Amino acid sequence: MATPVLLVHGWGGSFATTWESTGFTQLLADAGRPVIGVDLLGHGTAPKPHEPEAYADLTARVLDAMPPEPIDAVGFSLGALTLLQIACEQPHRFSHLVLAGVGQGVFEPDDAGTERIISGLEGTAPADDNLARHFANYARQPGNDIAALTAIMKRPRAATLTPASVSRASCPTTVVIGDRDFGWPGDALAGALPAGSLVVLRNVDHFATPESFGFIDATLQFLGAVPV
Repeated sequence: MATPVLLVHGWGGSFATTWESTGFTQLLADAGRPVIGVDLLGHGTAPKPHEPEAYADLTARVLDAMPPEPIDAVGFSLGALTLLQIACEQPHRFSHLVLAGVGQGVFEPDDAGTERIISGLEGTAPADDNLARHFANYARQPGNDIAALTAIMKRPRAATLTPASVSRASCPTTVVIGDRDFGWPGDALAGALPAGSLVVLRNVDHFATPESFGFIDATLQFLGAVPV
């Protein structure tokens, strides 16, 4: 049987909106690859608690969806961070890993930016704060629960990952990031991974990453999942 591919969306997305609506799941199916979809807590079909403490561990639902044998996995943004956390703690769970929309922020969290986003979600951000406005608009997409998404932003933070901790994620891993992504650059993260590589998407911002042709092509090639 072909190796399954686990797909994990980012903050404000879902398996349906991030992976199915773009046709990415169909491309994997055309390549003969079984797909495992999961909605992170607070998103899609998952429960949506409004207490920040409920989101202290986002790995639980992902681990529950994973089979015992090693699989390939693709994560975007918050999904990529969640997969990376698992890969650092249980590196044997993955054969190949794609981390999209993450970069320098893995090692240097932007706490000030997070506070700006929370202000946007709560309606208290200045009108000219484009970051806050962009996230607030994204959170208001149909099917989203803005109170749950705000709670995720306020969740208790795990210890910041370091190059030393990331070095435990030993499977072949590629970091895919746009050069207009607020998480740019991705060099340090890719360099800290023992079998890491970097793909830069030209003129692509954060939220456009999952649907960009560059991301789709690079991911399918890396996973050896080119449709026939």
